[in-house]
Amino acid sequence: MIVYNVTTKVTAAIASDWLQWINEEHIPDIINTGCFTHATILQLLETDDSEGPTYTVQYFAESKSNYNIYMEKFAAAMQQKAFDKWGDKFIAFRSLMQVVAP
Repeated sequence: MIVYNVTTKVTAAIASDWLQWINEEHIPDIINTGCFTHATILQLLETDDSEGPTYTVQYFAESKSNYNIYMEKFAAAMQQKAFDKWGDKFIAFRSLMQVVAP
């Protein structure tokens, strides 16, 4: 199992609306590409939230090939949609992980 992790720090001003959008629109759009089976939203704890909360979304793919398809065909458009909606009110970084034990 491959985990595509997107960590996002959002400004306090958009935190509630962003969380609703990611849950109701963005994650379903990404799952609907067929590249991932499901996703989980987590909030980082014990971090400096004075400027806003930090979330991670973990997208689960059954293979590296599925992840590669997402990156080649869908990632740029999905990232652009987020930027078009939220502009500079968030910062995100991405990492790729592999599950090695349940």
